[in-house]
Amino acid sequence: MKSTDLAQQKTNTIADVQSSADTRRIPIDKVGIKDIRHPVRVKDRSAGEQHTIATFNMYVNLPHNFKGTHMSRFVEILNQHEREITVDSFKEMLHEMTDRLEAEAGHIEMNFHYFINKAAPITGVESLMDYEVSLVGEINEGRAKMNIKVVVPVTSLCPCSKKISDYGAHNQRSHVTVTAQTRGFVWIEDLIDMIEKQASCELYGLLKRPDEKYVTETAYDNPKFVEDMVRDIAGSLNDDDRIASYVVESENFESIHNHSAYALIEHDKEED
Repeated sequence: MKSTDLAQQKTNTIADVQSSADTRRIPIDKVGIKDIRHPVRVKDRSAGEQHTIATFNMYVNLPHNFKGTHMSRFVEILNQHEREITVDSFKEMLHEMTDRLEAEAGHIEMNFHYFINKAAPITGVESLMDYEVSLVGEINEGRAKMNIKVVVPVTSLCPCSKKISDYGAHNQRSHVTVTAQTRGFVWIEDLIDMIEKQASCELYGLLKRPDEKYVTETAYDNPKFVEDMVRDIAGSLNDDDRIASYVVESENFESIHNHSAYALIEHDKEED
């Protein structure tokens, strides 16, 4: 007998414990792998594509009569999708995952840092800014739904502080998070631009003294409460036909308090 035939015979005799029956009659909502890192390519508005490392969470549901799922298949699916990751290819992964694992429902999260080369507002000196981006996909009975999530750091300056002070006003860094379901293709940069335009001022990786003067004065001339931030961004999202639904959040890390200010707006345009 050939060695390959012998190896195949041994493989065929190994018990498949995961597929064995379970008698507890308790289904599992999500089972899979978490925090697995994998290289990916994502679309880049200026450079065509960008190489980065993403962290994936991949889950399926498990009926009550199965003891376990096949964890190795999640990794196999990832390894087959080293090409550019898009909303369409993400949906393909969802369908493939539920098909191969014989599941009715599935969930994939892809979290990564996205870099944009930004020029300082006055001197034009360039530097990279990084943003937290996530693609989140869910599938249930063959119907897939996709969300894109971006976390954008910006500057916010307090209108009240400016109004009551003889000079100066306190400002802080804020994290604005937008989670959007889209009707068509939307660049990551489009969402980031939309958010940064509504802040007191956007952030830069590198500033010279003329740039620092500009961003300080720009924020002072454009004060925003946390409520202003989410309302203004929601207005921009409402005006964009590519956005079907969204959640916009702003957390202001207060510079004169030991707590954050927070606001959230959630809206589904399909219900309008």
